[in-house]
Amino acid sequence: RPQLVQSGGGSVQAGGSLRLSCALFEDSHRNYCMAWFRQVPGKERKGIASIFTAGGTIFYHESVSGRFTISWNSTSNTLYLQMTSLSPEDTGTYYCAAEPGYYCGVSNYAPSYLDFHNWGQGTQVTVAS
Repeated sequence: RPQLVQSGGGSVQAGGSLRLSCALFEDSHRNYCMAWFRQVPGKERKGIASIFTAGGTIFYHESVSGRFTISWNSTSNTLYLQMTSLSPEDTGTYYCAAEPGYYCGVSNYAPSYLDFHNWGQGTQVTVAS
C-alpha cells in the first residue's frame, strides 16, 4: 500500500505564499492520479488540484486557478502545491491523495474524495487577514 508523507504548510499573511510537499513511497512504479484536497471544519474535502504522473490535463478548482500550481517530480516521487496570493479563504487542512492506475488526465476530470484510497496525514494552512 502506498504511503504519503506531507510537509510544508503553516501560517502566513494574506498575499503571501506557501509550498506543500507530499512524498509518495511505493515500489510498484505505477502511474498515479495525485491530488490536493482542502478541508474546513464541518465540510467535505474539496479537490482543488490534480495531476496524472504520466501527464495529461491538470485540474484546478476555480477558487485556486491562477494562484496555485500543482507539480509532480518523478525523480523524487514528490507532489507539490505552490500556493501564491493566499487569502483567508484558503485556510484549511490540506491533504494529498494518490490513486494508482487511475487516469485523471482527461479534460473534464474534477477530483472527488471518493476517487482516492490513499491519503497523506494532512497539514494546516492558516492565512491571516
